[in-house]
Amino acid sequence: MKKTALLLTTALALMANPYESNQESYDAVVKKGQEVSSALLKTLGMNMKKHMKAGGPVDAAKFCNSEAYSLTLGVDKEYGKNVSVKRISLKNRNSANAAIGHEKSILESLETLQDSGVVLPSYVVERVNVDTYKFYKPLIINKQVCLKCHGDISKNPKLSTFFSGAYPKDKATGYKLGDLRGAIVVKIKQ
Repeated sequence: MKKTALLLTTALALMANPYESNQESYDAVVKKGQEVSSALLKTLGMNMKKHMKAGGPVDAAKFCNSEAYSLTLGVDKEYGKNVSVKRISLKNRNSANAAIGHEKSILESLETLQDSGVVLPSYVVERVNVDTYKFYKPLIINKQVCLKCHGDISKNPKLSTFFSGAYPKDKATGYKLGDLRGAIVVKIKQ
């Protein structure tokens, strides 16, 4: 009974709209969050696809190691000083993408919901303060190709060797289709 109550409380907290008194502001946050997270996914996805096609998982992993963070920063700069974007995970590969503070709590809650069979929302909005919000876009392992670098990489010795050298503290493997990988977080100041 306690677990059910905790899950219900977590689900309601994540999906509730505490901004009903300012629906216009909330709608603007959602619209901007969707726009920025889509831009980042498109930028990274297009590049990953190109490198995967050109040289397979090792080439894609090398690209990710050397370029993904700077491409994320590029998208961040594109939207100006009142918007920032980043990727976070509980099982990060790059320490710069580790979920911290309240972001970690949000991901843990999403993970708990998913583990309990709840269909995750396509986004979560958090009010940070009177004029700042965080838009979370959950990242789900929804394509088989994602598992080449995030599944069981022991099947690819070249890739395993690359990851052990480039990311000695890698925690981003062992996923299965449908698993929560992390989130894109868009911080928006209005």
